[in-house]
Amino acid sequence: MKNSTILGLILGLVALLLGMVLKGAPLASLINNPAAYVIILVGTCASVAMAFPMRELAKVPKLFKLVFVEQKLLPRQDVIRLFMEWASITRREGLLALEARVEEIEDPFLRGGMRMIIDGNDQDFVRDVLLEDISATEERHRVGAQIFSQAGMYAPTLGVLGAVIGLIAALGNLAEMEKLAHAVAAAFIATLLGIFTGYVLWHPISNKLKRLSKREIELKLMMVEGLLSIQSGVSTTAIQQKLSVFLTPTERLAMAEKEESEREQKASA
Repeated sequence: MKNSTILGLILGLVALLLGMVLKGAPLASLINNPAAYVIILVGTCASVAMAFPMRELAKVPKLFKLVFVEQKLLPRQDVIRLFMEWASITRREGLLALEARVEEIEDPFLRGGMRMIIDGNDQDFVRDVLLEDISATEERHRVGAQIFSQAGMYAPTLGVLGAVIGLIAALGNLAEMEKLAHAVAAAFIATLLGIFTGYVLWHPISNKLKRLSKREIELKLMMVEGLLSIQSGVSTTAIQQKLSVFLTPTERLAMAEKEESEREQKASA
């Protein structure tokens, strides 16, 4: 399975349902207590709506898409090879030789940075603009993750509220055992849903958004270093060494093996 969010959601539901079966709890109680869903789900939405402005809440559908759809980022090894190629062209033909390649760049951040250095902007100016762009992106990502983090805090507490409401209903039906049992079950189902949604859905989604943001920011910082190196006219070897610090040891080894294989193929051709 490509996306761990789907895997985690399935495992969470299996753990909940299988646990209830093993404990002898009737699964029908999850379906026959709509009040618990109203208190937890609607209550969580209400709490989040109170905590954040609408312009930030409007991004929630897009944030859901991010955690359920595989993130499309350039592989870091490919980014290094791309900068090595550009460094080679720059040293042979000059920086303006890259102008014809700008429109081929799919990543808007990288394309914008390349245009700035080709236009002859000062290196400090280019660095400041790109880092400000990264900072703004990081702040947007932080707010998105915070929405789900807050939802994860509210949901378990609302589960306690649901339990209190259920117990109030139970105390009003002490003379009727069937209604009493139903009210007590509803009370604990609300608590169950609050804890489940808080710690199996909202907090993990918040954490995943933070991890996705970290991965994207690291890639952009890598691009900044590469662009500034191209502008400085460093060698292909130097730019490879500089950008390789962004790779894990395993990625560095895989990249070195691939380069060795390519050299052998060229030598045998």
